[in-house]
Amino acid sequence: MLNQPTIEKLHTMKLLGMADAFREQLETAAMCQLSFEERFALLVDQQWLWKENRALARRLRQARLKERGVIEDVDYQHPRGLDRKLLRTLASSEWVRQNQNVLLIGPTGIGKSWLACALAQKACRDGFSVLHKRTTELFRELAVAHVDGSIGRVLLKLSRIDVLLLDDFAMAPLKDSERRDFLEICDDRYQRRSLILTSQMPIAHWHEQIGDPTIADSILDRLVHNAYRIELQGESLRKKRGRKPGEQDNQ
Repeated sequence: MLNQPTIEKLHTMKLLGMADAFREQLETAAMCQLSFEERFALLVDQQWLWKENRALARRLRQARLKERGVIEDVDYQHPRGLDRKLLRTLASSEWVRQNQNVLLIGPTGIGKSWLACALAQKACRDGFSVLHKRTTELFRELAVAHVDGSIGRVLLKLSRIDVLLLDDFAMAPLKDSERRDFLEICDDRYQRRSLILTSQMPIAHWHEQIGDPTIADSILDRLVHNAYRIELQGESLRKKRGRKPGEQDNQ
């Protein structure tokens, strides 16, 4: 029988999904009732599914999401001003296709990061690349890149990511190098890629936190007018539920 050499060749060509499907067909007697075209179509479908699942796993791994948010698990019962219709619209990832931004504003513990990760995870599932960082973490990495001369390469890499998720934006006044780097990031992404920002600071205070009036105007012009705003309020979900450290909840 030529079946085993065929399976080995499929593995050599890295058609692992097709190899598994072929093995299953050999072990399933009912498959004999199908035509060659039907059996071949099943092999191709399984290879396609295997490839898609592998690509999704790679995108999720590279995204480094810090919360296990899933859009289907959003809690609409907790009173925090969450617009169900708007979130359903965002769940389509059309905002990513249109190169728009999402701004999540609200007090600590209200679920901003969880919701941001849920939207980012859905974007991954829809085929987009994502990267999640805390804003302070990003600025530290950019400062190091300035020192070692890799800043151009780092900024170029960031500009190619479909969705850049930054947590805790504008929590402290920006340094001159930080606001200039952030302006370049916003300029690279404007009408080309998307941003998700979370912040405890109201948008009205972002201008003074950025600092330089001219740069602040430029940043906010690129961030805000092309963005969906989700402004949350209410009691902390963590406080209300008394969640133990490391325990995950729907938010």
